[in-house]
Amino acid sequence: MNKGMVYLVGAGPGDPRLITLYGLECIQKADVIAYDRLVNEDLLKHAKEGAELVYCGKLPGKHALIQEQINQLLIEKAQEGKIVTRLKGGDPFVFGRGAEEAEQLAQRGIPYEVIPGITSGIAAPAYAGIPVTHRDHASSFAIVTGHGRADKGQDTINWDALAKGIDTIAFYMGIGNLPYICKSLLEHGKDPQTPVALIQWGTTERQKTVTGNLLTIESIAEREHITHPAIVLVGEVVRMREKIAWFQAPRQEEI
Repeated sequence: MNKGMVYLVGAGPGDPRLITLYGLECIQKADVIAYDRLVNEDLLKHAKEGAELVYCGKLPGKHALIQEQINQLLIEKAQEGKIVTRLKGGDPFVFGRGAEEAEQLAQRGIPYEVIPGITSGIAAPAYAGIPVTHRDHASSFAIVTGHGRADKGQDTINWDALAKGIDTIAFYMGIGNLPYICKSLLEHGKDPQTPVALIQWGTTERQKTVTGNLLTIESIAEREHITHPAIVLVGEVVRMREKIAWFQAPRQEEI
């Protein structure tokens, strides 16, 4: 029996032009496209006529399809002999649960490929005029999940290593946990004046960037109504924005 094929594709950070050529090919040839919430739906316009589009998006705390159902969907459609493109925001292996999906496919003997995508922790800062590394400011960069809380037993982060050993830190899914992130970095020795940028809807026409430091960024985020999805970027590289900011999202009336 033809087991079909599954492509685990990174759709990039938001701007549909930032998908890879190979990722676009996978969209164009797919019989089934299972796509996430943060995928720019303009990419679906490239699907072939008759392709089945399945929304698998997840809001924080709310799931259109739980992960086990998504895994089963990929398996069942592939076992029907179909080409399945699993379209995931950013990169499938950066907080995208792509490895879990690949593991399930491998266990069932279903062929698959992983197509990397540009992850938002690098792309959103770039669009905000902030390099995550810089010869004068940062020789190390960490990507960290930002939603774990100690009081819920979810915090597995080595805060001491982050605060003392990493120059630039990008927190994903961290806006709702911003007070805890700032508090933890300060308690583990990070300079209170360390610059912080919050980049909401990075690389899209809705992008909004605000900056402050570990002491001020919470009040700035509240005042500016910064919400998910947004990257929290901590490090001296944030200062580069004053010199090389280039991207200006259209004003709302122009969209």
